[in-house]
Amino acid sequence: MASRPHLPRNVWVLGFVSLLMDLSSEIYHSLLPAFITGVLGLPATALGAIDGIGEATANFAKLASGRLSDRSRRRKPWIMAGYGLAALSKPLFPLATSAPALMAARFADRVGKGIRGAPRDAMVADESPPEIRGRAFGLREALDTVGALLAPLVAIGLMAWLASDIRLVFWIAVIPAAASFLLAWLALGEPSQHQPAIKRAPIFAGFRDLDRATRRLLAVGFLFGLARFSEAFLILKGLEIGLSAAMSPVTLAIFNLAYVVLAYPAGALSDRLSPKAILLAGLGVLIAGNLVLAQADSFVLLAIGVALWGAHMALTQGIFSRLIADTAPDHMRATSFGAFWFVQGIAALLASLAAGLLWDRDGSSATFIASAGVAAVALAMLSLLPEDSSLRA
Repeated sequence: MASRPHLPRNVWVLGFVSLLMDLSSEIYHSLLPAFITGVLGLPATALGAIDGIGEATANFAKLASGRLSDRSRRRKPWIMAGYGLAALSKPLFPLATSAPALMAARFADRVGKGIRGAPRDAMVADESPPEIRGRAFGLREALDTVGALLAPLVAIGLMAWLASDIRLVFWIAVIPAAASFLLAWLALGEPSQHQPAIKRAPIFAGFRDLDRATRRLLAVGFLFGLARFSEAFLILKGLEIGLSAAMSPVTLAIFNLAYVVLAYPAGALSDRLSPKAILLAGLGVLIAGNLVLAQADSFVLLAIGVALWGAHMALTQGIFSRLIADTAPDHMRATSFGAFWFVQGIAALLASLAAGLLWDRDGSSATFIASAGVAAVALAMLSLLPEDSSLRA
């Protein structure tokens, strides 16, 4: 029996580029709840608005960059533009002194993420044969999450070393972002094979242009997104049970440890088993995590609930990416990724805004119980979908 193809060089390069950028971005992300509520004195609703709008912006940008990448038959220029803008946005965080200034920094950072997202995922799909796509997306997710795992640990160390000077930590976090851009510039290659360009189509002509199986995945992804608000609320839960601002990033470290341990195995498993079954398992794990966090009043319960959240991300994110790659026509690949992340962006915005409002009005337990309820509805609806080509490897 012939051995399976090796993972392409560009997939590895993109993984390490993502690792460095996530190391930078997640240092900011892990300290933002303490910065927003402590340094700037803003409520949880502001946290939900800033994080929700930031994440939604990233996903909106993916819609345009994906289509433009398909039209131009180029991947690398859009990937470089995204990483470049994200690197340039990082100094805006330590300079921020108000909610609008912080939102502007988050906005620029997430636009950069959006510009690179769909072309990057399309490049992974372009270069990975179908029989190893689950592994390819799982590897990229895993390396990305290694950066996200290291970031809160680095943040804790820097906060201890610099006497909890969050602004100075933010300045230091600029360094890995710059390194990420340089690595992409020097090591990333343009895929040698592209489909014919879409020269006369508008940037996005409507969801009806997408394959029917892809549209079904968009609907499923929207339900997932509504059940999943920003991880910043996990950090806020840690602050609520008594973690200090300097130690609050440990919550994100636990989340990403569970994510990185399971991301590659989950992707590889989707090359052999039903992706629908893996997605259902992911939703079940999310429901369990929410129920634990709703009752959490100790670090042990917090750690269990947050680890379950990380596990559910590993069981869903890479799986959705490989399913989009499987169902999208080659000439619409980046467009389909962009449309998927656009829909996820709307859901992320709604979920994070609702989480912030519920947190301020009814407390953290109500927020996590509401998320569990939405996830249960999503699980029920997903279980009713037929096992057709949109949910089968």
